[in-house]
Order: sequence, then structure tokens, then C-alpha cells
Amino acid sequence: MIAFAWSVLGFWGKMRETSKNREIVENKIAELKKKEETFSANIAILQTEAGVEYSIRDKFGWAKEGEGLIVIVDNKSPENNESEKNKGGFFSFFFNWFR
Repeated sequence: MIAFAWSVLGFWGKMRETSKNREIVENKIAELKKKEETFSANIAILQTEAGVEYSIRDKFGWAKEGEGLIVIVDNKSPENNESEKNKGGFFSFFFNWFR
């Protein structure tokens, strides 16, 4: 009777381990299916001329002939920097003086 109980407990432990492993594998399968769907969608997009053009423009920043480029640069005028330097207390005055 003890040997039978011991073998049932061993079997039960193996069953739990197997169910955990199955759950891990099922999660990986679901993740791989999502990746497959994403890759399939990307392949479908790249099979069209517009998709290839979008990909090239996105990766390399190319433009068609006649298109322009607008670059927006932050305005960092010396006036703003001076007003920022004047703000603060006693220690910021010395800190800015030794800058």
C-alpha cells in the first residue's frame, strides 16, 4: 500500500510538471503565431509598389524628385540663455560666473 501511494505521489508530481511545461509551450506557440501574423502582414505590404516605396523612404529617408525637406530647429538665442543665468540665487551667480 505504501509503495502504491509513493508511486501515485510521484506520478502526480510528474503530471504537475508536465502541465506547467505544456502551458509554457502553449504561450510560446501563441507568441509565435502573433509574430507570424505580423510578418505575413509586412510581407503583404512589401509585395505592393507603395509598400516598397514607404519602406525605402522610412529606412533611408529618401525623397522623390521635386520634394522638399523642412527642418525645424529649436531657437536658442543668447537672450534666453542670459535670462536663465540671471535667475537663481547666490550660488547660481558664482556657478555661472565660473562657467
